[in-house]
Amino acid sequence: MEQDSIQLASPYPTRREGPRRILKPLLGCLLAVLCLVWVFHDIGYRELLQHASTINWWWIVPAVACDILGYVFQGQRWQMLLRHFGPITVMDAAKAVYAGLFTNEVLPLRMGELVRTYLVSRWLSIRFMAAIPSVVIERLFDAIWLGIILGITAIILDELPEQVLNFADNVGIAVLVVTGILVYVVLLRKPKPNSVQNGKKIGWKPLHIIVSLFRQISDEIHLLAGTKWFYLSFLVSSLVLIFQILAFWFVMLGFGLETSFMVGTAVFLLIRVGTLLPSAPSNVGTYQLLCVTGLMLFGCDKVASAAFSVMVFIIITLPLWAVGLLAVSRCGLTFKQIREEIRAMVGK
Repeated sequence: MEQDSIQLASPYPTRREGPRRILKPLLGCLLAVLCLVWVFHDIGYRELLQHASTINWWWIVPAVACDILGYVFQGQRWQMLLRHFGPITVMDAAKAVYAGLFTNEVLPLRMGELVRTYLVSRWLSIRFMAAIPSVVIERLFDAIWLGIILGITAIILDELPEQVLNFADNVGIAVLVVTGILVYVVLLRKPKPNSVQNGKKIGWKPLHIIVSLFRQISDEIHLLAGTKWFYLSFLVSSLVLIFQILAFWFVMLGFGLETSFMVGTAVFLLIRVGTLLPSAPSNVGTYQLLCVTGLMLFGCDKVASAAFSVMVFIIITLPLWAVGLLAVSRCGLTFKQIREEIRAMVGK
């Protein structure tokens, strides 16, 4: 049964849960404030408004459309990875993705990954922990494609700032490690029969959960690697990233920034990698800092870069909030209910 309203229960623990778990959200908010202070401390609001007033809004429509299509393709990819558990439509998978994205936007610590995993496990009547490997596989695919596109960008751009080259080298090393792990799991490791769906309940002891999750993820990859859906989902992963880059680039065109498409791609990838770690809700602060830093590395004016960082954040985030809010409302559950049921399912 659907509920008419959404209860945004606080992600923070009660007094009984201790102050230590409050520290991470507070540190994320403090980091956001420090980043925003650096970005805007020497810029007047009139300068920002002047730049914002020059936007060509005709470019914003394809930007929003590309951003939404990127997440629809993410739903398509996830639907492929979940096929062996049972039938789920692309729209239901995309709805869970948007519900998770909306959760990440309004709550700290990337709780959205748990929310979307819980929703599909509930719809497919499978264990919560059984659905987690599919999310990890998505992240492995994202990392590989991010490295591929970053490498292509570095080759095409004639001259890159030294900082960007160092960044590309570090990402390249990380992607090689991820690819090596994926190849090992697919080609070398022998899975245990039925361990993915029939494994024992996982506790929350750190070493135990890491080992258990690695085994489940490895077995899941083995299970999928023998099907066409594994490789099709890998190809679809490229479309997820490409459409997000296009959305970012179209906003740049609308803003009138005189940079090439490949420069826009490099800045987007810098933001993407820099915001992987959990921070404040919606990555406020870190998003603007990375955007401004990236544009300035390629010679853009700081005032224009700061104004663009605000506008692209608003243009990309508002539709996500709107669609995400609709997705959460259609799920018929409150965040409080989801949180409590997740705890019960994983045995916390």
